[in-house]
Amino acid sequence: MRPLEGILALDFCQYLAGPSAALRLADLGARVIKIERPNKGDGSRHLVLEGCTSDGDALNFHTINRNKESVAFNTKDPIDLARVKRLIAKADVLIESFRPGVMARMCLDYDSVKEINPRIVYASISGYGETGPWAAKPGQDLLVQSLSGLAWLNGNADQPPLPFALSVADSYTGIHAVEGILACLARRELTGIGGHVEVSLLASALDLQFEVITTYLNDGHRAPSRSSFNNAHAYLSAPYGIYETANGYIALAMGSVSVLGRLVGSEELASCTDEATWFDCRDEIKRAIQEVLIHQTTEHWLGLLEPAGYWCSDVYTWEKLISSDAFARLDFIQDVAREGTEPILTTRCPITFEGETRVDSRPSPRLGEHTQAVIEEFDLDDKEVVA
Repeated sequence: MRPLEGILALDFCQYLAGPSAALRLADLGARVIKIERPNKGDGSRHLVLEGCTSDGDALNFHTINRNKESVAFNTKDPIDLARVKRLIAKADVLIESFRPGVMARMCLDYDSVKEINPRIVYASISGYGETGPWAAKPGQDLLVQSLSGLAWLNGNADQPPLPFALSVADSYTGIHAVEGILACLARRELTGIGGHVEVSLLASALDLQFEVITTYLNDGHRAPSRSSFNNAHAYLSAPYGIYETANGYIALAMGSVSVLGRLVGSEELASCTDEATWFDCRDEIKRAIQEVLIHQTTEHWLGLLEPAGYWCSDVYTWEKLISSDAFARLDFIQDVAREGTEPILTTRCPITFEGETRVDSRPSPRLGEHTQAVIEEFDLDDKEVVA
């Protein structure tokens, strides 16, 4: 039995942040029903990456919405809205990611929903919070990265601000939503009352930067200073970074520059014993490290550094990673294709529990695939009036 078996969650979300939160609940055993618009559905059904689709839906939709059911209800229609409210009355969790005010216009905001079901845990995901001057801005990952200062941590000093090439704000916000939902579910066991969880992409992007923002707030508000050469962390000294070798790359984490010099046979680096210079002169030191490492292979340097306990690693491509024994040990790939279609390989839930055998996901639902079955199972056409 997975930890959340018996929990019913309703997913009113689109794209990534909200659906990823609902996905994690499903991975942990909850039953998740997506509430989608007829004919259109979740916008991510049509958000295609590199032209990759399967069975009419974007590949990304399949991965984010595996393990879910889909019902198509038009909340502007009184009959469908009544069905939604009857379903809410029987749910444990509701997740929504509309702009502030949208759920209220449907009479499905938290205050309205808790009148229907006081035990429900209601999670709202926004771009910038429910109030404030940015509340109506589009809550999109690149825009949030740009507004949060995150982009000024990436790339070298002579480069423009660079975003992470991943939807990090979306993904991190989904994780925070799940944390809040689980906390409210735990509290409900004691009180019998649900609660309202509120998270935003902006707050999550700021929390992601807690260590560097804390530094900024306590060191005289000095802006992050990216390395001019091999920047990997704007606030860490040499040797921190990735360096080219004769046949690839090697990553060097926190460590002594002088010890590194002795290990790689560089008198110049070995003489760098003043730790203050490792940050103040980090670009010059990094260039000196690069001049040494380029002359031998990655394997050569790993053979010298790893036995000495120096923190370093190869820099794998996905091809090399997936072919490694370490990756095989994780057993991390699953097929989530719908029946009768070509395989869709994706990652599995990273969480396992003691004694658990591998748990694979069910395929993502077609739009409205479970509408009639859910109506019948939950008696959603009952004539009883729902407030």
